[in-house]
Order: sequence, then C-alpha cells, then structure tokens
Amino acid sequence: MGNLMYAALRECKTDEEKKKLILQCLERKANAAEEDRQVVGDFKQGLEWFNTSEPLSLQGNLKGKLVILDFFTYCCINCMHILPDLEAIEERYSIQDGVVVVGVHSAKFDNEKDSGNILNAVLRYNISHPVVNDGDMTMWDDLKIQCWPTLLFVGPTGDYLVPLMGEGNRELSMMICDVALEFYKARGLISDHSLPLKPSKDSLPESPLLYPGKVELSHEGDKIAVADSGHNRILLLSLEGVVEHCVGGPDIGYKDGSFEDARFHSPQGMVWRNGDLFVADTENHTIRKIDFRQKVVSTIAGTGQMLDGKVGGGRWTDQELSSPWDLEFGGPNRNIMFIAMAGTHTIWGLFFEDGTWLKEIFHREGTCMAYAGSGKEENRNNSYPHKAAFAQPSGISAANEDALNCLFLADSESSTVRSISFKDGAVKALVGGERDPMNLFAFGDEDGKGYDVKLQHPLGVAWNRRDQRLYVADSYNHKIKSVDPVTKTCTTVAGCGQSGKVDGAPLDVVQFNEPGGLCVSPDGKKIYIADTNSNAVRVLDLDSQSVQELKVVFPTKAAAKPTSAQKVKKLVSARSPIVTVDEVDIIPGADVTVNLLISLPEGCELTEGAPTAWQVYAQDSAKESISAISPYYGKLTSLEETPNTTLNIPDSLAGSNITLRTEADVYFCEEVSGTCHRKGVAFEVSLHVGSTGQTTKETKSIELKHSFTL
Repeated sequence: MGNLMYAALRECKTDEEKKKLILQCLERKANAAEEDRQVVGDFKQGLEWFNTSEPLSLQGNLKGKLVILDFFTYCCINCMHILPDLEAIEERYSIQDGVVVVGVHSAKFDNEKDSGNILNAVLRYNISHPVVNDGDMTMWDDLKIQCWPTLLFVGPTGDYLVPLMGEGNRELSMMICDVALEFYKARGLISDHSLPLKPSKDSLPESPLLYPGKVELSHEGDKIAVADSGHNRILLLSLEGVVEHCVGGPDIGYKDGSFEDARFHSPQGMVWRNGDLFVADTENHTIRKIDFRQKVVSTIAGTGQMLDGKVGGGRWTDQELSSPWDLEFGGPNRNIMFIAMAGTHTIWGLFFEDGTWLKEIFHREGTCMAYAGSGKEENRNNSYPHKAAFAQPSGISAANEDALNCLFLADSESSTVRSISFKDGAVKALVGGERDPMNLFAFGDEDGKGYDVKLQHPLGVAWNRRDQRLYVADSYNHKIKSVDPVTKTCTTVAGCGQSGKVDGAPLDVVQFNEPGGLCVSPDGKKIYIADTNSNAVRVLDLDSQSVQELKVVFPTKAAAKPTSAQKVKKLVSARSPIVTVDEVDIIPGADVTVNLLISLPEGCELTEGAPTAWQVYAQDSAKESISAISPYYGKLTSLEETPNTTLNIPDSLAGSNITLRTEADVYFCEEVSGTCHRKGVAFEVSLHVGSTGQTTKETKSIELKHSFTL
C-alpha cells in the first residue's frame, strides 16, 4: 500500500494534486476502523541509541509527533545525499513544532552493525538527530523496507503514512510535513513537548586529526597532504609530521580565497600536479585547487550544486559534479584528471589540455565528462566503458607501465578492485565480488585469486612501481592488502582484522580502524595510510615489516585545536515572520545596542515557566555565523522593561556587509480562556561597516518592534 502511495505521488503533475492525494491519505488513515489501522511497531527493547540520553518510543515520548524514520546504512552514498534534505526539514520544523527525524541504521555490511562504528559515522557526517542501531534489521523487515535510503512518515498516533524511496524528495517531504501538521494540529494531536536529546558530538575526542579520509605524498616525496575530513581542511605535513600549512577548516563551508578564509566540506581524495594540490571537495561537489606559491584556494570544476544527471560534457566550473571521492592523472601525457564520481557510480575525466583520445574524439581543455560507467549501481565489466557499471567507486590509482597502462579502482559497494584500460576504456575484474553483476553482497575477508577473493567495502588503492603491486585499503576488514594485477591474486599485508589502533610488528597483530586511503612513497618502501576512525596517519614500512603512527605536530598549541565559529541554533522556525530593518552604517570598533520591543495581544501574558527566549547573532552573505561577533542569548521572563543587549563590531570586519539577526521565541496564554500559544519572530538588520574607524567611541541603538496577534 505504501509503495502504491509513493508511485501515485510521483505520477501527480502539480503540487495541488500531490497535496490533495496526501490529504486523502491522512483522512483515510484517520477514519479507519481500529482493526484496519496500520500502526508502526515500536523499536525493539535494548537497542543502542545515539544523540539521545535515553531510548525513544513511538508509543511513548514520540507520541504526538510527526516522525520521519530514515532507514539508512552509513556506507551508502545515496544515504549521504539526503542528509542535507533532513537538515533542511529540521531547520524548518523544530521538535516543538511537532516534527522529529529518527535515523534507523539498518546495516548492509557486517562491520556496520557495530555501534562504535555507527557512532563514528554519526560524528563524521554531523548527524544531530536521534539514531538507533537496528543491527538485526527488525524494523526494516517488519515494515518491508526495500532500499536505502527510505523515509517513512509516521503519524502522531503511530499510523503508517507515506514512504519515500531514494534521493530527490526534499520538496515532497516538506509538502508532506506541511499538510500533515495542519491536518493533525486541527485535530489536537500534535504536541510541543521536548525530547531527551544529548548530542553525541559532545564526545568528540580532542585530536589534531578528525576522521582523515585520504593521504597523498608530493612527487618529490618530501611533503604529505592529509585530507582532515572531519575538520573540513587540508594539512600539509613534513615527513616528520610537522604541520607546514593548514588550509581551510574547521567550519563546513564553500569558499575560495586565502588559506585562512577558504572553506571545504568533508574533502577526500587529492592529487599533485606541478606543485599544486587538487582536492575532491566531496560534499561541496567540486574540485578545488590549492596553490602553495600564492597561498590561495580556487575552484576548477563543479558549481557547488549536486549533479542532476550522469553524463556531463560542460567545462570547468560550468559542469556540476556529484560527490567526487578521489582523483588521479592519466591518459595521453597524463593530462586528464580522472575523478571517482561516487555519487553517480561513474568515472569521469577532466581534460587539462585540448586533445583527442578514445576513438580519436576531440575534447576541449576544461571538458569534464563521464568516461566509464552507465550510472547504474552494479558490478558490471565490459569492453565498452559506458556499458560497464560501478557501485560507488571511492579510490583510484594509475599504473602507467606499458604492460598495464590502466586505472585501478576500489569499487566500495561491490567490494571489488577493478581496472579500466587507458587504451580503449575496457573495464575488467581484478579481485573480489562475483560474476553476477547484480549481486552487491558478495563481501567477506578471504585472500586468494579473482572471484575467490572477498573484500569488505574497500575505499582506497595505491600502485607501487617498486614491487608491481596494488595496495588496497580493505576498509571494513580493517586491513591493508596487496594485489598482483598479472596473476589476480590478493594477500593480506597488515592488520589482524579487529578494529583498533595498534602499532608495531609483526604485521598480523597490527590493528587499523576503517582505513580510508593510502599512498606509496616514491621509493616504494613505505605506505602512508589514512586510518580514518583512528584519527591518525599510519606508516607501513615494507622493509622493516612494521607500522608506526605519524604523530601530527602543530607549531603552536593554539593551532592544534581548531576553533569553530560558534554555531547558533535558530530559536524560530522558517515559517516565522521576518521583519526587515533599514540598513545601518557603522564604523569599525563601534557598539550596537539592540532593543527588543514586542507586545502581546490584549488580555494575554507570558506563560510562566515556559522557555520564552531571544537571541542576537551576526551572519555573513552566505548566512554563516560570524565568529568575530559573540552571539547573545537570554531568557524573557517579563516584557515590562525593554530587553536589550550590546554587541561590539570588531575592527577586523572593516569594509564588510553583515546581517544582524534577532529572534524571539515567545510563549503566552489568554487570561480569560486559558488558551496558550507559541509565536516566533525574526528581525534582520543590514550593517555596512565602514573601512576606517574613528578616535571616539560610537554606539548605535536599534529598536526592533513587533506586535503578536491571535
């Protein structure tokens, strides 16, 4: 029934048709006889929860809420793609508004059933809503869920409402929330009670690195670039681990500019060219260039928006991308940047020079297009590159020797390592998986040959010219393996298979924790490993047969602890009115006093004991909080005296345009009827900060007025 509803919504031509269908569904559910109701069963007892201080219950503390169950598994790129949709929903509707998102982790891989690994994923992907580890997929089976991701809407009394499958359902999700909230509020079924939330991010360790995804040595072998993914930055280290440059971070963002101003979002793979470092800025869907001579970051490909399509053909920053995960140069004269486009399950090429290639087709400089893969999520090999298919390619490495002349790739969701010929684009199996291209569950931990080999979600590969072996980060088996591409044999090099961080020798007692990337030193004697969940870079010495952590050392203690701009959680929903105030000119160093003049409807008073509050903070043009201006937050217990606060505009903001945003979240009750209300309002004041200050101190006073109505 649920799948039919989803299909019917997709068939609707207009929003009005969709709203009408949703409303009909809600009315049918509300009017159903008790024996005909389809009620979602509660979570099993004893499951482990994240971002909460106690378990949640559909029939307990979630009753009275419109609940969105997100069935996901943390390896899945499509599941990652809808996280911004869920954040947008949580931004628009608060828990007090009556909407709650609950992640139901339903693991594909054995390694993903472990609660410690799920916690790392929750922290790595900045998931703030409650998540439960349903390792046995009990709720998945009970509700007949068919794919990752699936969103299931559950009514305030537990009724099964609407399932949405796959990506691209943000607007439809918002529409369902709008219609359902109006419907259930009119019937008095929505509650504004709070929930026992406890952010897991409070347990984040203090560490120079946070979930590093990839590592890449310079061509000379004297510098190490680390994608410090959890801190949203790139570090350039000496071989001794001393930080020479810190580029970007720690805040999530998308911004070119100086090393201090630049912002990334979970960067992953990197590749060097002529002294510049190119970065797959994965969750910004772009390729960035770091120029260490000029000390600036620029975007060379991608628009910042996720690709809606699979083919491409645009040039440079006119072409959208989708979750690029790794980069490598290859092809004629090594002038093509290959991109592991995890989001579309394809391999792309970005041409750095004009030229002809496969089938003597001419491509202009800057052309960015799909090179191999149909876009279907499969483990399909084929002599024709566009008839082959991949499943979330996450690591690539070139072997330019005449006998090989190919690109190796770690195809994570098929648990295989495969190759693509530079000569004709033919895609061939190397190790892992099985012959059935549709089976993406052929994983395990077995050395051997060809299809007898079993891997588990490998994320990285690195070619070693010295011993003619391909080294593989077998991520979910917590091992480093080596593959002979001639004999198609695979052997374990390091790691006992248990997750952890144990250095030393022999190599079969060493422990890794979901290593995500690796690279080989120019002399072929050392393997540098981004040991993601260990928050470390590890060095495997092939001569001494040992592993040691490379200690990351910042020049100063202050630099070792990235200071994030203070995140401001909005008090009011996106549907609250916004009052725009005329622009104010102000000099650097001046103070701004904000006076809040709000009035309640006649015969109303503030609700005693309710969390009525207000806050003031500054935003830049991208709506990001400005850390240079400390935000203010205060409780409102009375409106008899005008609430006010004063903020200083520092000299560092000279010449900038900022927005001062004030929000008030007000609870009040009617004295006669006793009916209580919750209303919100936001004020936005544009401040133009002059280029120079004055010798005398300036204070500007701003009055913000609003009258609430019933």
